[in-house]
Amino acid sequence: MQIVDALKHARQQFHSSDSAQLDAEILLCSVLRCERSYLYAHPEMELSKPLIEALNKLILLRAQGHPVAYLAKQKEFWSLLFQVDENTLIPRPETEILVEETLKLIPSDIKKNILDLGTGSGAIAIAIASERPLANIMATDMSDKALRVAKLNARSQQIKNIQFKKADWFNIKEIKQYDVIVSNPPYICDDDPHLTQGDVRFEPVTALSSGSDGLNDLRTIIAEAIKHLNKQGWLLVEHGYNQAKQVQILFNENKFTSVSTIKDYSKQDRVTIGQLI
Repeated sequence: MQIVDALKHARQQFHSSDSAQLDAEILLCSVLRCERSYLYAHPEMELSKPLIEALNKLILLRAQGHPVAYLAKQKEFWSLLFQVDENTLIPRPETEILVEETLKLIPSDIKKNILDLGTGSGAIAIAIASERPLANIMATDMSDKALRVAKLNARSQQIKNIQFKKADWFNIKEIKQYDVIVSNPPYICDDDPHLTQGDVRFEPVTALSSGSDGLNDLRTIIAEAIKHLNKQGWLLVEHGYNQAKQVQILFNENKFTSVSTIKDYSKQDRVTIGQLI
């Protein structure tokens, strides 16, 4: 079987997917350990039997609904390639809004202390660190396995200005004040049917759901953040498309000012920010 035939075969198995061609390319690249451009530069390359078997195994799992990112063990975010596995949330494009808004608040020539709560794969912290090498970043997560992935990602991106710590939100021994606190916490309702559908059903539920209204962790973060922010400091959180009003109320109840919500690339409310005066 040649590369061109393998792509066609995989694509046919994913006929119900909107991203069938891309899924096929990513999985074949994972097997061949190559860039996507290689597939089209060498379409007539013959695949060995072990490679075909490895590809077919991935095709079967993808056809059963397993996320491509977990099968390929990587996901692109902020033009960086991150290792991911079943212990971490898969980074999503809309979360780049959180990075964009954070960078607007951090001058590139000034040292700032930043806290990333619930870092998972480390995508947010590493993306920020790659753009702001002078920043001192603390990234926390309650999962040892997720932290192991985050540390591997920081090492592969040659990021050296992040300290990773195991912590449940603000339960950090090395407490200090921060200029910016950022988080993409769980914010899906516990009974949301989407938790049992699509890629989401394979992701760690502890990184997704947060109580009957999806706001339990956001309440904790917003209320506790005021104790750990410097004056003039900023809090930025990601939330569901239909939670902006409730999140803004939480910000206002906790004395944040300049509260605003930013929409994602799909024009959905996605990130709310506020400043502590």
